[in-house]
Amino acid sequence: MASLVWGFITDFFTYETTKSVVVKSWSVGIINRIVQVLIIAYFIGWVFIHEKAYQVSDTGIESSVMTKVKGFGYHQNRVMDVADYVFPQQGASVFCIMTKVIITENQYQGRCPELEYKCSSVFVCHTPGAITGVCLFSNSTHGQCEIEGWCPSEDDTVKIKPMNDIGNFTIFIKNSIRFPLFNVTRGNFPPDMTAQQIKSCNYHPETMPSCPIFRVADIINNTGQDVTKLTEKGAEIGINIEWKCNFDLDVEKCLPKYSFTRLDAVFEKNAVSKGYNFRFAKYFKTENNTEFRTLHKVFAIRFDVLVTGNAGKFGTVPTLINLVAAFTSIGLGTVLCDIILLNFMKGAEQYKAKKFEEVSEAQIEASITQSPDSQLSLKGGMKSSYDSGALSLDNSDQPV
Repeated sequence: MASLVWGFITDFFTYETTKSVVVKSWSVGIINRIVQVLIIAYFIGWVFIHEKAYQVSDTGIESSVMTKVKGFGYHQNRVMDVADYVFPQQGASVFCIMTKVIITENQYQGRCPELEYKCSSVFVCHTPGAITGVCLFSNSTHGQCEIEGWCPSEDDTVKIKPMNDIGNFTIFIKNSIRFPLFNVTRGNFPPDMTAQQIKSCNYHPETMPSCPIFRVADIINNTGQDVTKLTEKGAEIGINIEWKCNFDLDVEKCLPKYSFTRLDAVFEKNAVSKGYNFRFAKYFKTENNTEFRTLHKVFAIRFDVLVTGNAGKFGTVPTLINLVAAFTSIGLGTVLCDIILLNFMKGAEQYKAKKFEEVSEAQIEASITQSPDSQLSLKGGMKSSYDSGALSLDNSDQPV
């Protein structure tokens, strides 16, 4: 019993190595090295340098955006300021700048013709809002469906000249962000920037990349659009502030990058629902307590300030994981070369015979009959591994 335990202990504390076959082939050797070089180049160039896989990343960016628009424009013989053309007035990350407005004044509750829906003498109106179902005629051959609601109804087919001064308006954007994993807070312009510097600068990606003042015309031109065309029907413009920070470097190098795009470009060629518009009303009461309103249909350019980003810093765990993955992937060259040698190379059968050994039960029985104490007629001092079948050498078998 003691000998069995001792034998188990000695077998357990042994080292096994796989059998190797050296193939003297230029073509296979070149393929093996090329694959290994490509794998190493991929991990060094793409994984570690470009993707920075050795870093711990924080993508849960926390952001706050405040906006302010400035400028004066002329529309329908009126001077328009910020209180007239910006909606909403709270300075949020999503806001609209009006380009033109169609005003329907003195609307009262009652019944009146809906100008958009035509009808004939035998036509029964079932249009939205045409509650009465009556067709009203004037002097024309076609009438209008009668509705019950705010009258007179809106006529949005009138031609209104848009406010083209919008291109000279400026937008001030104040953006603060925080990466909670690293507890780092940054702002989109330097803290030592004076009020005079902010007032006198305009954003430019090369000459003034840290200026938080953006001309509307510059934003629209950067999207590849024309200001005068957008003012007619309105549009939706995206202002993207991207924060990509490497905290292995100085934190002061963590700066935003701005990009601009037209978000509703996919609908530009549609026959309906082009541009951007909305309605709102201002309500009043007469002396006899009768309510009336002024309806506004506003065409506007809507701006969406979008904040994205991520930050990274060296981490031991991701570095070790990717190093192990790199060293493991290098072995793919061996797998590819084995496939080529076993299936496509001349002399594949000889390579198979060297790489793989087949042992039948008859061979085992014959070996035991010839030498009951041996394992497949092994030399003295040599024994077979119980785990992998590899041969292990005793110290006495090693050359001196």
